Amino acid sequence: MVKEGLYYTKSHEWVRIEGDEAYIGISAYAAHEMGDIVYVELPEEGEEVTAGEAFGSVEAVKAVEDVNAPMSGVILEINEELEDAPELVGKDAYGDGWMIHIKISDMDELDQLLDADAYAELLEEL
Repeated sequence: MVKEGLYYTKSHEWVRIEGDEAYIGISAYAAHEMGDIVYVELPEEGEEVTAGEAFGSVEAVKAVEDVNAPMSGVILEINEELEDAPELVGKDAYGDGWMIHIKISDMDELDQLLDADAYAELLEEL
Protein backbone atom coordinates (compact mmCIF):
# COMPACT_ATOMS: atom_id res chain seq x y z
CA MET A 1 0.00 0.00 0.00
CA VAL A 2 3.08 2.22 0.14
CA LYS A 3 5.04 2.96 -3.02
CA GLU A 4 8.75 3.73 -2.83
CA GLY A 5 9.97 6.99 -4.35
CA LEU A 6 6.91 9.01 -3.35
CA TYR A 7 6.37 11.42 -0.47
CA TYR A 8 3.33 11.26 1.80
CA THR A 9 1.34 13.35 4.27
CA LYS A 10 -0.09 12.24 7.59
CA SER A 11 -3.52 12.84 6.04
CA HIS A 12 -2.75 10.19 3.36
CA GLU A 13 -1.98 12.22 0.24
CA TRP A 14 1.02 11.34 -1.94
CA VAL A 15 3.37 13.40 -4.11
CA ARG A 16 5.56 12.29 -7.02
CA ILE A 17 8.24 14.89 -7.73
CA GLU A 18 9.38 15.43 -11.33
CA GLY A 19 11.87 18.30 -11.39
CA ASP A 20 9.97 21.39 -10.23
CA GLU A 21 6.59 19.77 -10.85
CA ALA A 22 4.59 17.20 -8.92
CA TYR A 23 1.71 14.76 -9.34
CA ILE A 24 -0.61 14.46 -6.33
CA GLY A 25 -3.27 11.96 -5.25
CA ILE A 26 -4.49 10.01 -2.24
CA SER A 27 -2.68 6.94 -0.97
CA ALA A 28 -3.79 3.40 -1.66
CA TYR A 29 -4.44 3.08 2.09
CA ALA A 30 -6.83 6.06 2.06
CA ALA A 31 -8.60 4.81 -1.06
CA HIS A 32 -8.96 1.33 0.45
CA GLU A 33 -10.33 2.72 3.72
CA MET A 34 -12.93 4.79 1.87
CA GLY A 35 -14.30 1.87 -0.10
CA ASP A 36 -15.95 2.31 -3.50
CA ILE A 37 -15.16 5.81 -4.76
CA VAL A 38 -18.09 7.28 -6.66
CA TYR A 39 -17.10 10.91 -7.27
CA VAL A 40 -13.98 13.09 -7.29
CA GLU A 41 -14.19 16.89 -7.10
CA LEU A 42 -11.13 18.66 -8.51
CA PRO A 43 -10.16 22.32 -8.89
CA GLU A 44 -9.57 24.14 -12.19
CA GLU A 45 -6.29 24.29 -14.08
CA GLY A 46 -4.44 27.52 -13.31
CA GLU A 47 -5.69 27.69 -9.70
CA GLU A 48 -3.18 27.87 -6.87
CA VAL A 49 -3.05 25.25 -4.14
CA THR A 50 -1.54 25.78 -0.70
CA ALA A 51 0.21 23.09 1.31
CA GLY A 52 -2.09 21.74 4.03
CA GLU A 53 -5.27 23.20 2.52
CA ALA A 54 -8.04 21.31 0.74
CA PHE A 55 -8.07 21.46 -3.06
CA GLY A 56 -10.83 18.95 -3.72
CA SER A 57 -12.71 15.99 -2.30
CA VAL A 58 -13.31 12.32 -2.80
CA GLU A 59 -16.77 10.86 -2.30
CA ALA A 60 -17.25 7.20 -1.49
CA VAL A 61 -20.26 5.18 -0.45
CA LYS A 62 -19.08 5.51 3.18
CA ALA A 63 -17.97 9.16 3.36
CA VAL A 64 -16.79 12.35 1.69
CA GLU A 65 -13.22 13.38 2.48
CA ASP A 66 -11.29 16.53 1.61
CA VAL A 67 -8.02 16.11 -0.25
CA ASN A 68 -5.28 18.43 1.00
CA ALA A 69 -2.37 19.73 -1.04
CA PRO A 70 0.94 18.31 0.25
CA MET A 71 2.81 21.16 -1.48
CA SER A 72 1.97 24.63 -2.75
CA GLY A 73 1.88 25.47 -6.43
CA VAL A 74 -0.15 26.25 -9.54
CA ILE A 75 -2.24 23.53 -11.15
CA LEU A 76 -0.93 22.67 -14.60
CA GLU A 77 -3.33 19.81 -15.24
CA ILE A 78 -6.15 17.87 -13.59
CA ASN A 79 -6.88 14.21 -14.22
CA GLU A 80 -10.02 14.57 -16.34
CA GLU A 81 -10.41 10.78 -16.56
CA LEU A 82 -11.63 10.84 -12.94
CA GLU A 83 -14.81 12.67 -14.01
CA ASP A 84 -16.05 9.54 -15.80
CA ALA A 85 -14.01 6.95 -13.86
CA PRO A 86 -13.58 8.02 -10.21
CA GLU A 87 -12.94 4.37 -9.32
CA LEU A 88 -9.41 4.77 -10.79
CA VAL A 89 -8.44 6.41 -7.49
CA GLY A 90 -9.09 3.12 -5.72
CA LYS A 91 -7.89 0.78 -8.45
CA ASP A 92 -4.60 2.54 -9.27
CA ALA A 93 -3.96 5.20 -6.60
CA TYR A 94 -0.34 5.82 -7.60
CA GLY A 95 -0.83 5.57 -11.36
CA ASP A 96 -4.00 6.40 -13.30
CA GLY A 97 -5.65 7.62 -10.07
CA TRP A 98 -3.52 10.77 -9.76
CA MET A 99 -5.58 13.93 -9.21
CA ILE A 100 -3.59 17.06 -9.96
CA HIS A 101 -0.28 17.99 -11.60
CA ILE A 102 1.29 21.19 -10.22
CA LYS A 103 4.23 23.51 -10.75
CA ILE A 104 5.79 23.58 -7.26
CA SER A 105 6.23 27.04 -5.76
CA ASP A 106 8.28 26.07 -2.67
CA MET A 107 10.53 22.98 -2.80
CA ASP A 108 11.37 23.47 0.90
CA GLU A 109 7.88 22.15 1.74
CA LEU A 110 9.22 18.71 0.81
CA ASP A 111 10.95 18.69 4.21
CA GLN A 112 7.52 18.52 5.89
CA LEU A 113 6.52 15.29 4.09
CA LEU A 114 7.08 11.65 4.96
CA ASP A 115 9.18 9.32 2.85
CA ALA A 116 7.85 5.83 2.06
CA ASP A 117 9.46 4.24 5.15
CA ALA A 118 8.07 6.88 7.52
CA TYR A 119 4.61 6.58 5.96
CA ALA A 120 4.70 2.79 6.28
CA GLU A 121 5.54 3.24 9.98
CA LEU A 122 2.60 5.63 10.36
CA LEU A 123 0.26 3.04 8.82
CA GLU A 124 1.52 0.35 11.21
CA GLU A 125 0.46 2.57 14.12
CA LEU A 126 -3.13 2.93 12.86
